[in-house]
Amino acid sequence: MRLSTENLTLSPDDAIDLQLHTVNSDGKWTPETLIDHLKAEGFALAAITDHDRADIALELQRIAIEKQFPLLVAVEVSSQWKDQMVDFLCFGFNPEENALLALTEEIKQAQRDITTAVMTSLRANGYAITDDEFANTLATPSSQHLNELIVLVEKYKTDDVSLGRVLGQAGFRFASIEPSRIVAAAHASDALCILAHPGRDDGFMCFDTMFLDELRAEAPIDGIEAYYPKHTDEQTQQYLAYATEHDLLVSSGSDSHSAEKLPIKYKAEYSQQLLQRLGIQFG
Repeated sequence: MRLSTENLTLSPDDAIDLQLHTVNSDGKWTPETLIDHLKAEGFALAAITDHDRADIALELQRIAIEKQFPLLVAVEVSSQWKDQMVDFLCFGFNPEENALLALTEEIKQAQRDITTAVMTSLRANGYAITDDEFANTLATPSSQHLNELIVLVEKYKTDDVSLGRVLGQAGFRFASIEPSRIVAAAHASDALCILAHPGRDDGFMCFDTMFLDELRAEAPIDGIEAYYPKHTDEQTQQYLAYATEHDLLVSSGSDSHSAEKLPIKYKAEYSQQLLQRLGIQFG
């Protein structure tokens, strides 16, 4: 199929953002509204990386082509490592047929199973969740299930027990896939696999050099998202130096989920090697 990035040539100063989210996962942008915003703001390239949604890549390309905006084929895949959350960005797979489709469907089904068990447990403990609420929660993207469950607990909770304790006792957890399986599926799909936001410490694994070495020994990632709004300048420089030392690619993304936290105009040259590996020319 024809991709929206076909024959694309960028200048080093062109604005890009390689991590964005829409209503297809846990964002508030619609794909159409997000692309309209990117065009209006003068972005030259972007990637919509909805969580565990390799299945929408083809539709996103259709929208991007219709709106004449270059959009990378991409997905963010949920994982855990050392009992903490870790995400991986996969770029450049065939949107029609790839190994990431089955992998992300596995994650989504596992999350549906977990959420079903949690709501069943809540019902057994006096939470009067209706059949419609049960069905509507399961119908939302899996990355929205936690927020949906929080709404239900707040609606029916009659004591002072914390939300986290209620959901924990009901068995809530995030579904995930081992890093090695994600990297293997990405490479089987001729895609690049990038460690997302390695410096986050708000519930995610925060990587130092030692942890990066350990992860790479288990899962041979292609690069790291060095440019990220929650990284300190020191972290950014640390990750850039690590990428140079180990011949890794560098990605740059805002993680924008809505107009409340807008996409960031990163220079294309920050991720030039990554983009060139994906067939994008620089001039």
